[in-house]
Amino acid sequence: MLTLNEILKATKGEIIIDKGYKSFKSLSTDTRKIEKDSIFVALKGENFNGNKFAEEAGEKGASIVIVDELEWISQNIKSTVIRVKNTRDALLDLAKFYREKLGVKIIAVTGSTGKTSTKDILAALLSKKYKVFKTKGNFNNEVGLPLMIFSMDESYDIAILEMGMSNFNEIHRLANAGRPDIALITNIGISHIENLKSRENILKAKMEITDFFNKDSVLIVNGNDDLLKNLKSSKYKIIKTTINGNGDINGENLKVGIKESSFIIELKNKRKEFTLPLPGKHNIENCLLGIAAGLNLGLSIEEMEEGLKNLEKTSMRLEILNTKSFTIVNDCYNASPSSMKSSIDTVKSINGKRKIAILGTMKELGEFSYEAHKEVGEYAKNNDIDIIMVCGDYSEGFVEGFSKDTAYKFENKEDLIKALKDKVKENDVILVKASRAMKFEDITKKLLDLAANEGGEATH
Repeated sequence: MLTLNEILKATKGEIIIDKGYKSFKSLSTDTRKIEKDSIFVALKGENFNGNKFAEEAGEKGASIVIVDELEWISQNIKSTVIRVKNTRDALLDLAKFYREKLGVKIIAVTGSTGKTSTKDILAALLSKKYKVFKTKGNFNNEVGLPLMIFSMDESYDIAILEMGMSNFNEIHRLANAGRPDIALITNIGISHIENLKSRENILKAKMEITDFFNKDSVLIVNGNDDLLKNLKSSKYKIIKTTINGNGDINGENLKVGIKESSFIIELKNKRKEFTLPLPGKHNIENCLLGIAAGLNLGLSIEEMEEGLKNLEKTSMRLEILNTKSFTIVNDCYNASPSSMKSSIDTVKSINGKRKIAILGTMKELGEFSYEAHKEVGEYAKNNDIDIIMVCGDYSEGFVEGFSKDTAYKFENKEDLIKALKDKVKENDVILVKASRAMKFEDITKKLLDLAANEGGEATH
């Protein structure tokens, strides 16, 4: 970890109470996860103030607490107390200092959709040759990313850090802490357009990932995206990957199945078939980004293929759950217009009697919300979806776009769940998808319960 002097240097803090502690083994922002000899950083938010819990952190074993308010601190505290101007800034500054001390090569991943899938694929591709750390879950913001950096140690060769944002300057701050050597951008959609107002502004916000690049840095982008394909820079290298296009690295002859996908990749006049153990054309796009990163790091295609055997998928992202009664496409981790369409494409490719899409709200689309939901409804109608079952905000948009008598709108998720038994039939293929806040995994659980009652457990 860091020494006391390094902490003071990184945060520009001052010791208010000195209990003589000199070594620290871990860092936490949550008193429920405090370990002995740890650093506690007291963060503040709209509904909480970590400064109030500094003494509790000391009772639980924190040897140092970093605060920006002193009114809840007494001389009886068991920890050394460091005061900083702003604890959120201090957390990022500490992470930056620790990242530089480690010297690990950093790959940052951002984009409107596909960040986590790309991170998972990339980690597997590199795993044959390198020891790889990757962001866990959705720890991709100004609190989560520093915690991920502090989860690393000198044993790692490469760290893959996911970087999310909802407005300008957020990725800038993450990139300052992480200082990526390589960055991947999956696409530019309309997630967070409520704040940023246009896709062009979303592109500007995503491009903050390059704010600390130099001539040795590499940006890898999806060249099939209409905004990313035109990027140019004289300050760093840009690699563009495409499907059936004219990028620097291209995937051709795509074959998309239920459990895996394959494509031909051409490198230096050598054509090679590459198999990915995931469904979906979008995952081929994500894989090509990862292959480009792997090649830049000196891996062969054969090494990356071998590494893919170590693929660990984040749950609730395009899981194909086969039961004896029906097939569930469980993709309820998050949702945007582009990811909705990709999931519908996957359902279309699976054999079944009927195709059902159970859809919920796509968040943070602002004035584009209704039209975006309507567009997804139209896409479902034009891509072999027989029935939609919807609830949440802008459900009317889904229904209007689908424009079939088999569009069923429910007042809430509970009413939709009650209707499943009557609506779902044997041999159906059922998509479950909505933004994270909708918690549509409750619907997946109910479907699995129905299947179990029919005598069939789910298999992946």
